Amino acid sequence: MTTASGRAVLKDALGPLKDRERTAERLLESSARHSFDPDRELDWDAPPVDGKYFWPPELVSLYGTPLWRTMGEEQRIDLSRHEAASLGSLGIWFEIILMQLLVRHIYDKPVTDSHVRYALTEIADECRHSMMFARMIRKGGTPAYPVSRRNHHLARVLKTVSTTPGSFACTLLGEEILDWMQRLTFPDERVQPLVRGVTRIHVIEEARHVRYAREELRRQMATAPRWERELTRISCGEAARVFSVAFVNPHVYENIGLDPREAVAQVRASGHRREVMQTGARRLTDFLDDIGVLRGAGRKLWQSSGLLP
Repeated sequence: MTTASGRAVLKDALGPLKDRERTAERLLESSARHSFDPDRELDWDAPPVDGKYFWPPELVSLYGTPLWRTMGEEQRIDLSRHEAASLGSLGIWFEIILMQLLVRHIYDKPVTDSHVRYALTEIADECRHSMMFARMIRKGGTPAYPVSRRNHHLARVLKTVSTTPGSFACTLLGEEILDWMQRLTFPDERVQPLVRGVTRIHVIEEARHVRYAREELRRQMATAPRWERELTRISCGEAARVFSVAFVNPHVYENIGLDPREAVAQVRASGHRREVMQTGARRLTDFLDDIGVLRGAGRKLWQSSGLLP
């Protein structure tokens, strides 16, 4: 039985939290106004523009390294083309995971709730995003870049054992760092128009997904039992470690004529790259710290990932 003092503590914890249904209703209204069909919105038939990058050069993994300084402009652009495909492949992998986590989240909830309706709307968004990324990869003329077999199977375990707050923490991990990069990409005139169009659509629609996940994670961390909060901290930290490794695919370097071992070593030693990743994660890590996710062993895992100083 919940004591009077326990109810008071719970009420205090829930005080600043937004009502779940009202939040979902606002997100549904936004979805009705600002959703896109990439097949119609983007000019898929236009050829790539000569001399333009496929990803902002400062966000390319080797930028500023000794190896980067030896590369000609054509090879740098080619690296950006393959890295855009690698990040698109990473995005598809992550969105497939996210869709499964969302379906699990709503499985036992009333099907007429706005919260459930919005989750289904987000799943539809993620389906379009995955198809959009796949089409962008094909249009760029590169192979797809799946994550390593080990990380593929680690994600399978994560999907099975993840707590509800852990699912939303991992959702934000996958969304917010890529979102930060894409916000720099879509206004950048050095970048191919098609890539800018893809990232613009993704940024606009992902803003709703981030808000949904943040509100639910804040609610879950305020109300979940202690064991669930502790497990969430560990699983989120491990997900951060896996995700940071998956951001660099060694096959990218091999496919443009570089030694993949040397390239990966230079990326890991790059102060610029470390700053890019930590800056991209900062808004998320500040939020996770504020709601109590970055504590204990979980915080150490985040630090070992390189995403948290």
